[in-house]
Amino acid sequence: MSENLKKLTGKFGFEPIVQHLVNDCDIVLFQELVENDSFLFDFVKQNVSDRIAKVINENNYKNLVEFLKFYSPYYEDVIVNSLVKYADEDLTDLMLEKFENGTNDEKIYAAKYFGIIQDPIALPLLRENAYSSDEFLVQNCATSLALWNDEQSFNNALEKLKSDDEFEKLSAVKFLSAYGNKEVLPEIFMVMRKSAMAENIAGEIPYIENLFELLDKYYVDALLTLNYIVNGLGEILPLSLVFDFELFEVFERLINHYDDSKSAMVLLNAKEKFNLLTENDEYLFDEDKNTKNEVQDIKKLLNSTSGLEKFINDELNENSPFVFTALDFATDLLKIRELLKSDNQTLILKTAEVLKKLGNLDETAKTIALLKVTDINIKSIIRAL
Repeated sequence: MSENLKKLTGKFGFEPIVQHLVNDCDIVLFQELVENDSFLFDFVKQNVSDRIAKVINENNYKNLVEFLKFYSPYYEDVIVNSLVKYADEDLTDLMLEKFENGTNDEKIYAAKYFGIIQDPIALPLLRENAYSSDEFLVQNCATSLALWNDEQSFNNALEKLKSDDEFEKLSAVKFLSAYGNKEVLPEIFMVMRKSAMAENIAGEIPYIENLFELLDKYYVDALLTLNYIVNGLGEILPLSLVFDFELFEVFERLINHYDDSKSAMVLLNAKEKFNLLTENDEYLFDEDKNTKNEVQDIKKLLNSTSGLEKFINDELNENSPFVFTALDFATDLLKIRELLKSDNQTLILKTAEVLKKLGNLDETAKTIALLKVTDINIKSIIRAL
């Protein structure tokens, strides 16, 4: 960390360096500031943002355009809001050029700028970039289009939800998550239930509406969403989501307010997952102290539960959205073997794997399973078990 950055982020003597950063357009210092995002506490970054805001004026605001080359969500608001404050036709033309031909970082700032300015000339670019591979760009484009109440982009995303392409469905969910219209939740739940990327989709849903509200309005779908989030943690989804989604408080609410088989399956699954997360260094090695502590606290909370196993058989039926989770903990061989007669071929395979694990996959069980299976790949796997 350079001496200038130490001064900029320090408690004392920062005034001259903040003036220098903005007045002299020190792009090298700003780049260093952005590159140190992950090493600085949030309150430090907020302090720097506030300091920058105080020195921006009508004589130096154009220098901020150079800062667009380096995107940071921590300085996005102060930069964009300052540009909007002094916006004129020339600046808007320049921002449009950045949006059209600039780098991804410049486009992210520009997308937010045009969400506030709402110049119709930028509307095609907002729609075009709304399915970028850059999630920050998707976020700003979708949020801006929502501010415009752009029905065309909203309806386009709903159509994408019907696609046969899993990645296109996920891109639509990410757009709708950023767009923020809660009315789409039932459609997204339906997509999640059938998707091979259910964990990815589940990780977007609480950004539309938080898990507490979802539990009140869509109890079973909310539990299923939470269950997929648990499955994805540490592998598909980042562990930082324990804070974003307030998972400690959510599990606490399930433990204290619900006593049914579906919530029991989620808690059993979470209990096993958080034990796994804390037993393997690979999951927590790169996490900060706060995340490590929160994961440990959640583990302690979940391990305080007991008696959940009594609900397992209630969910061992093919119509339950929690049947796959129940199978992970099931021991009743008769109930498990009944699932070999299911019409769901993926469930039959899972059942056969569980029976194999329990030492109960005999030739009779294999024959029953194979009678129901038409998928060649699934047949091959079952035969090989």
